[in-house]
Amino acid sequence: MTDDERAIRALVDTWMSATQAGDYTAVLGLMADDVVFLVPGQAPFGKAAFAASVEMQKAYRIDAKGEIQELQILGDWAFMRNALDITITPPHGAGPSMRHTGHTLTILRKETDGRWLLARDANMVTPVA
Repeated sequence: MTDDERAIRALVDTWMSATQAGDYTAVLGLMADDVVFLVPGQAPFGKAAFAASVEMQKAYRIDAKGEIQELQILGDWAFMRNALDITITPPHGAGPSMRHTGHTLTILRKETDGRWLLARDANMVTPVA
């Protein structure tokens, strides 16, 4: 495993653990300023919209499991395909937990300081009926 692959896998692990801990400052630090997210049923959005949405998410508990199914590194760019299984639990018994599963296709960029950051993310995770 290369140093770049280790760094990208560490980014994914940090994203998952920070999300579960509700540490959205850490999550935001893993994205490029020009990041673009694509999700079903919504227009593409960036870091500012993501940051605004986490204010609502802070009250929820998010448990997520992910598996990198493919990771390709091409110089200062990389892409990965992931499978995700996410359970979202509302605060204080305000309703049942919701489970979402699906796949993502993520593009990462290596910054001039050597850090890998999320640059584009197509998230096809949908609710489980």
